[in-house]
Amino acid sequence: MPDTTIAACYGLIDTRFGCVAAWLNQQGALLRLEFNIERELERAHLKGTPRDDAALGEVARQLQQYQDGSRREFTLPLAPGGSAFQQRVWAELCRIPYGSTISYGELARRLGDEGAARAVGRANATNPIALIVPCHRVIGSDGKLTGYAGGLPLKAALLQFEMSHTPPALFL
Repeated sequence: MPDTTIAACYGLIDTRFGCVAAWLNQQGALLRLEFNIERELERAHLKGTPRDDAALGEVARQLQQYQDGSRREFTLPLAPGGSAFQQRVWAELCRIPYGSTISYGELARRLGDEGAARAVGRANATNPIALIVPCHRVIGSDGKLTGYAGGLPLKAALLQFEMSHTPPALFL
């Protein structure tokens, strides 16, 4: 059975939030999407991974739809490498609605372990598929923005963008 965590190619995609590097496996599933492209370019060089921007056409298309406000959920095949716990956290992140935020503690409760907020935070910090697996939607219990691999200004920009494209609730 082939290793689905090995990259077949990577490419670069320009977004309104900055350039991202995306990696696909042999099956075309997304392994990584990172805003720190310098680190990703170094990773590609060290691993000898070929660059193929055209192979990322569907990723680029869905990111463009997100940017123009017409996409709120991504439907890309995902294959992030991680532990069973990390996989559970990342799957739960994908259930946070567009334009919404939750705390690390709430995310831990949703996973059935109220005491796991720190572990959830660590799994969140190691999410290899930024934006598409929306770790930017997790905030501190006091409502403040906390760590984000792309930096707090990017996290704030992503949340502000989503909230500005979310109609207000008619009934509270």
